[in-house]
Formats: sequence, C-alpha cells, structure tokens
Amino acid sequence: MRVLALSRYGRLGASSRMRIYQYVPILQTMGIDVDVSPLLSDDYIRRLYAKQATNWLAVFGDYWMQAVKLLQAKNFDLLWIEKELFPNLPAWFEQALCSLGIPYVVDYDDAIFHNYDQNPGLAKRFLTDKIDKVMRNAALVVGGNAYLAERARSAGAHPVELLPTVIDLERYQVVSPIVRDRWVVGWMGSPSTAKYLDLVAPALNVLATEFPLQLRVIGAQFAWPGLDVDCRLWSEDSEVSDIQDFDIGIMPLIDSPWERGKCGYKLIQYMACGKPVIASPVGVNPEIVEDDINGYLASTVDDWVYAFRALFLNAQKRADMGVQGRRLVEERYCLQVTAPRLAQLFTKTQGKAASFRSGSMSR
Repeated sequence: MRVLALSRYGRLGASSRMRIYQYVPILQTMGIDVDVSPLLSDDYIRRLYAKQATNWLAVFGDYWMQAVKLLQAKNFDLLWIEKELFPNLPAWFEQALCSLGIPYVVDYDDAIFHNYDQNPGLAKRFLTDKIDKVMRNAALVVGGNAYLAERARSAGAHPVELLPTVIDLERYQVVSPIVRDRWVVGWMGSPSTAKYLDLVAPALNVLATEFPLQLRVIGAQFAWPGLDVDCRLWSEDSEVSDIQDFDIGIMPLIDSPWERGKCGYKLIQYMACGKPVIASPVGVNPEIVEDDINGYLASTVDDWVYAFRALFLNAQKRADMGVQGRRLVEERYCLQVTAPRLAQLFTKTQGKAASFRSGSMSR
C-alpha cells in the first residue's frame, strides 16, 4: 500500500512527529510505504516558538507546494491528513478529494475545530463548520481521545476510531532514581502551553518553605517570584534523558473546550520513564491517571500541595506509582501496540475504497 501523509508540520512539530512521523518506519515493515509531505516548514515552528513575525511569503509558498503535491494524490492508495489540508481556508480541497473518489484518513490530536467555532474573528466564523465537513467526507476519522471522536460522530463522520498519542518503548527506558539534595518537579511543553504552570506555581511556593525543590521547565520560558525555576531548551535527542532527570512529572491544565481535546502526551512520556505524575483532571487525563495508583489528580492548590507532599515523603509510593505508570504505557500507550492497529485500519479503509471504486465502475 502507498500512503501520502499530509502532515501539518515537519518533525519539529510535536503533533506531526507523534501522530505521523514516528509511525513511518514501523508501517514500512508492515508493507505500508508512507510518503510524508509537511505543509509548514520547521522554520515556521521556530519563528512561532521564538515569538517572531510569521514569514507570510514562506507560508504562501508552503501552501502552494502542498497544493502541487495534491496533484499526485491519485498515485497513492490512501491519503493521511493531519487535521486539515489548509488551515484558515474552506474545506474545498477535502471536498474535491471526496468528489474525485480519492479516499483520505483524517487524524486529530487537538480540538482544532475550536479554532473556528469558538473564534471571535469574523473571517474564522465563516469557517465554523469547516472541520465537520472535513470529518464527514473522510473515509476514516482517527481521534486521539473520546472528546475528539465524539465531535467526529456528531459531525456525521463514519467510521470513527480512537487511537491515543503514544511513545516508542525502544526510546523510553526507566533508570534508577537520582539521589540529590533537592526535588526536581518536571514539566515538558512549548511556549504556548507554559501558561498552565501558573496553576501549580502557588503550590510549589508553599512547598518550597518545607522542601528544597526546583521546577524544571523543558521547552519554554517561565518564572515565578520566590520559586527556583530552571528552563532548558527542548530537543528530540535529549527529551527522554530530560524526563529521566525528573523526580515527578506534572501536567496542569485549565478546564476549557480546547484543553478537553488534548491527548495527555506529557503524562505518557513521564510514565514511560517510570515517573509518578500529578495532573489536572481535565479531558483525557483522568483516563490515564488512576488517582493514588499511578499518580494523583489535582484541581485546587490544596490538592497539588497534598499530592506533592505525599510523594516527597514516601519513596515507596513514588516507586510503586512509577511501576504502575510504566505498565500502563506498555499495555496501551506505546507504538508497539498502536502501530499494528493503525496498519489494520489503513488496510480496511483502502479495501473499502477499492471495492467502492470497483462497484462504481461496473455500474
């Protein structure tokens, strides 16, 4: 089978790297050749994270090149689209694919539809049902959690399948805890999500009067008065070793529609390294974190303080939670489990599309 993957970003984009790029080598071993064509270049991501002005001429060029790539669509058995073909444009291109009988699978790991249906901008309000149309015309919709899958079903999409965002077990290993004179509370993310750390910083300030601790921030800049914060650059090569250096991994979130579409990838990364976790009970997080078993769920400052204190004071609890978290990842949230399932979904979808085309031609 030949698949054209139309990703939103190159490898520097976390969603594209996890939902598409990491699957390419293993799908190859299963007889599925994937040609990845990213829409936006890594330079776009670098500028975004550095809060530099967007190079709109380059973006226009990216859109043009992707449109040219689409002219080759009939040379492939299946198209694999991340979210949508062209952000901020109508669903014309996806509808054209459907009209031409070119089957596509569309994949979501974020509530991208809220960029339109909850955006106050007049231009985007005209696109309020765009993603619903993209979903409805797809041969298959793959959602990273139940919130995303339910939106697809309500839009009239069929079939809809759940496939969580996962890690590769071969990259993530559990190492012995580090003995040191302070606790390292770790968070990994991007500049756009560092705002969630405001939810946990007050609890860490309280605990800093009792315990020597540091908030380790990977991938963003963050500061809080009275709190020891160490901010480090993210890289794909160092992300696992950075997490292995945490004592506890955290994922604070506000409870809003966008956050309910998140797929809990940070938690899965932490757990894959055998780290206990603390997370806000938002979206998919309560499905990943079993409270007091592989981590804690915390809504208020008092909840966060309680969870941190419980882990700081109980080495056996930290170890047990780490074991339970790693076990969960091995059972449900790893490439070794999801890749065969994705291959089956592709094969089934391509088979249905081929049968439909054959039937249409015979008629």
